[in-house]
Amino acid sequence: MTPPHDHIPGTTGLPGSDPADPAPDGVDPRLGPDGSSETSPADVPLGEVAEAAISPTSQTSRATQQPASGLESQGGFEVALGHLDAEILAGRYTNGTRLPAERELAAQLGVSRGAVREAIRVLQAQGILVSGTGRGAGTRVQAIPTNAMGRILRLQLALDLVSFADLTDSRVALECAACSAAAVRREPEPLARAKALQDRMRAELEPDPFNELDTQFHVALAEAGANRLMSDLTVAIRRAVHDPISRAEHALTDWQQFRSELVAHHDAILGAIIEGDPHKAARLSENHIRRAYRLLFN
Repeated sequence: MTPPHDHIPGTTGLPGSDPADPAPDGVDPRLGPDGSSETSPADVPLGEVAEAAISPTSQTSRATQQPASGLESQGGFEVALGHLDAEILAGRYTNGTRLPAERELAAQLGVSRGAVREAIRVLQAQGILVSGTGRGAGTRVQAIPTNAMGRILRLQLALDLVSFADLTDSRVALECAACSAAAVRREPEPLARAKALQDRMRAELEPDPFNELDTQFHVALAEAGANRLMSDLTVAIRRAVHDPISRAEHALTDWQQFRSELVAHHDAILGAIIEGDPHKAARLSENHIRRAYRLLFN
């Protein structure tokens, strides 16, 4: 009598799994007909399963499926901002160019739409891009004068990254050069505007509106030299020092005397520019700024 055989899981049907059905000569009974392993999960010891579950390869595979971290999102923003900068610098995005949709840019760069949107907002704050509303509006390159530089300088002044004296020295260098250039170029429209502003300042008695007219006057002088950057930087520095100057003007015991002196300075500077004397215009401009600084802040 043939003794009974214990059933081995996963071997049913394999050649040689039954003594009555021996495997062909030279064939391993644990292999399939083509020589490949047909071992079922039930045949793998539990220890090997646990080891595979915690193997480095398994852990790496799972890690790649995790959502992007905050650091990766920041990297996506840098990628998107760098791409937009590069397109502008290469001349592929010019004034009036409409940007691709956020979804398209995100897919092209392999970043999230949020990263693209954040990069666009940065360039909007810098006055490089504008976004419209409504059908077909989208985002376009439209570089326009903004107070972005003035806003940055104002914050740096508040955080003591630059001093008021630093800004004053920078303003002296800038406006001396601007007035000198204006005396050489003497662009008619800005000079006519400067004269009209000077007439308004003569009649303005209150510090705040006078200060605004004063800024416009100096910007007009910079534009008379046909240098757009000088006028933009003039606005930036004037915006940065606006609040300290306003507080100092309101604290003056004799504002009207100070106002009259500023008007006289402006008359002299404008006269030197109209005469075409760049050296005199630059010298009078420096004296004007430094005299006002001493009177306001002593």
